Parts: sequence; C-alpha cells; structure tokens
Amino acid sequence: MSSDEELERLKAQRMAELQARQQKAGDVQRAQAEAETAKQSIMRKLLTLEARQRLSNIKMVRPEFGQQLEQELIQLAQAGRVQIPIGDDMLKKLLIQIEGQQKKRDISIRRM
Repeated sequence: MSSDEELERLKAQRMAELQARQQKAGDVQRAQAEAETAKQSIMRKLLTLEARQRLSNIKMVRPEFGQQLEQELIQLAQAGRVQIPIGDDMLKKLLIQIEGQQKKRDISIRRM
C-alpha cells in the first residue's frame, strides 16, 4: 500500500469519526432541548404568571440556583406537598426555606 493510499484511508477514517461525533452531539442537543421544553411546560402548569416572572428573574441573576429551584418545585408538586398553581407569595416562602437550607459562605480575610 502506498503512502498516498494510506493517507486517503486515514483521512476517510477521520472524517467518519468526526461525522459520528457530530451526530452524537446533535442527538444530545436535541434531547436537552426536548427536556427543557418539557420542563417549561410543567412550570407553566405549576406556577402563576407572577411566580414564573420571579423565577425567570432568579434564573437571570443566579442560573444554577434557578435550575435547582425548578427541580425542587417539580419534586414538591409530584409529591403533592404544594398546592397547584404556586403563586408568587408561596414561591417567596419556598425561596426563604431553600435559602435557609443552603450553607452560607463565611469568608474571612487573614492579614499577615
């Protein structure tokens, strides 16, 4: 086998690998988009308009906390521990409870 044939074979193999990776990435992105759409649909059923606006504001400021809050709201609703739809006042109470459960960071500065 000549070096040109070997090079062409390696190029074709590499292209096939890249196409397979792109296909997997596309499948993952599609699954994530479907999951996000389903979660948004659930949130529309769980929360009133004011509560959804508050949640979107929280997600803009603290995205990871907003995601955590969404997950907790879904779990609470599935367990039947909250009354649906959740209003803004109830969401505020839940936020206070969740904030109280999280560890507070204590930052101290030692000077040398």
